Amino acid sequence: MKLTKKSHACVRLEKDGRTLVIDPGAYSEEDAALGADAILVTHEHPDHFDEGRLRAALEADPAAEIWTLRSVAEQISAAFPGRVHTVGHGDTFTAAGFDVQVHGELHAVIHPDIPRITNVGYLVDGGRVFHPGDALTVPDQPVETLMLPVMAPWNKISEVIEYVREVKPQRAYDIHDALLTDLARPIYDRQIGALGGAEHLRLTPGASAEV
Repeated sequence: MKLTKKSHACVRLEKDGRTLVIDPGAYSEEDAALGADAILVTHEHPDHFDEGRLRAALEADPAAEIWTLRSVAEQISAAFPGRVHTVGHGDTFTAAGFDVQVHGELHAVIHPDIPRITNVGYLVDGGRVFHPGDALTVPDQPVETLMLPVMAPWNKISEVIEYVREVKPQRAYDIHDALLTDLARPIYDRQIGALGGAEHLRLTPGASAEV
């Protein structure tokens, strides 16, 4: 499986000539979702869900489909009847030839005064890749490659390190990093790599790796 990092929280997975895109939001490239056979969206925040990017992808390919939670599906399903599928924790489905399991229900706490919204994570092909969205959800099965949200208004580095320790992946690739400055990256690389207990890796936007 080929994994390509797009800006911020978006990743593209390619296998057997088909492409799955997760979270092509407003901080990702304009064409982040174009060419996708299937798109997964973890939650409604604009850095993960951008309606314009989704519309462009579905209009460009009449066979492309979206899987997401209800709060996102309600905003786009009317324009694409039968092509937007609502999922929740515990669901399983196949999208573009990828087997997907849904884990998690709520966004991480930003502040006690801010109501929590729904958020789901996607476990792809039996644990080969896990994208948690904006939560520190621990799947109930082994994870080979964890897409690790390293920097957000809702987390701190100690929580990120503990999350890697809990999931125990073979490797962790940084996502949710658009707000992380170049000055901070070496600090995060060093501390997560030394303390997380898993191989810690980072791809620049547009770079790829085999997982």
